[in-house]
Amino acid sequence: MAEVLVYVDHVDGAVRKPTLELLTLARRLGTPVAVALGAGAGNTAAQLGEHGAEKVLVHEAAEYAEYLVVPKVEALQAAVEAVSPAAVLVPSSAEGKEIAARLALRIGSGIITDAVDLEAGDEGPVVTQSVFAASYTTKSRVTKGTPVVTVKPNSAPVEAAPAAGAVEQLAVSFSDKATGTKITSRTPRESTGRPELTEAAIVVSGGRGVGGAENFRLIEELADSLGAAVGASRAAVDAGWYPHTNQVGQTGKTVSPQLYIATGISGAIQHRAGMQTSKTIVAINKDPEAPIFDLVDYGVVGDLFEVVPQLTEQIKARKG
Repeated sequence: MAEVLVYVDHVDGAVRKPTLELLTLARRLGTPVAVALGAGAGNTAAQLGEHGAEKVLVHEAAEYAEYLVVPKVEALQAAVEAVSPAAVLVPSSAEGKEIAARLALRIGSGIITDAVDLEAGDEGPVVTQSVFAASYTTKSRVTKGTPVVTVKPNSAPVEAAPAAGAVEQLAVSFSDKATGTKITSRTPRESTGRPELTEAAIVVSGGRGVGGAENFRLIEELADSLGAAVGASRAAVDAGWYPHTNQVGQTGKTVSPQLYIATGISGAIQHRAGMQTSKTIVAINKDPEAPIFDLVDYGVVGDLFEVVPQLTEQIKARKG
C-alpha cells in the first residue's frame, strides 16, 4: 500500500489527540508513516505504533524550538522526498496550517485545509469540508502533486491499531531560510486543568445571557462536572467577561466536539460558524425565538441561572 505521512503534534514526546485521529484517517488511504520532530520525538514511537504508525521518522534538533515554523517545513519536505507518500496529513491548528501551506508551495502541490473527513478515491484522497458557516458540505481532491491536507480536531475517532512503529532517523539539512526568524522568549499559558478548547470532546459556552464575568463561574462549574472545555461567544468576549482565547466563532476558534452546550447564546451566524459541525448541540436560552434553537438537537427554554445549576447538580449526583 502507498505510504501516508502524518505530522506529529507532540510536547516532549507526549502525542496530542489530533495526531492520533490523523492516524485513523491515514489508514483509510494507505500505510501511516509518522514524522516526529524536536525534543522527545523518539519517545513518541510506542504511542504512535499502538495507533497504526508502521514507521516513525524522527529528527531531534534545537532549531525546532529556537526558530519559527520553517525548520519543521524543511523536515517535512525531506520526509516527502524520502517517502514519496500518497498524501501528507497535518493537524488543522494555526501552526499546522502554516506548515502545510509552506510545504505545499515548496513541493508544488495542492492543499486542502480544515477537512472534516477523508476517504480513498480512484484518483487520490477525497476530502470533505464543511464550508460557509457549515451551510454546505463539499468534497474535493487535489489534482496536482502530493495532496497536503489539514484536518480539524475531532474529525475521526482515536482507534488502537497496533503496528510496528519502527523508528528511523530522518536526514534533514536546514537552509539559511530555516533560521530567519528566531524565538526570543516564551511565556507559559496558565493551565486551567480543562481540555484544550479545539480538541475537547465536550464544550460548554456562555454568551450575552450570562450577564457578567462573575456569572461565568456557573458555566465553569457545569464544564468541570462534565470534564469539558469552556467557550464564550463574541459578545461575552467583547464585554470583557472571558478571555479572547476562549472565543468560539468565525473570528475566534472553530470547535467540533461530540457535545456542545450553548448557554445564553442567541445563535448569531458569527457564533454558528465556529461550532455548527458539533456532533450534538444543546442550547439553554430563555428566548424561545432565539436563532440557536434552529440548529440544536436539544433545546431548553428557560433561565440559565435556574437551569444550569440544576443540570450541574444532576450530573454530579449521577457521577457520584
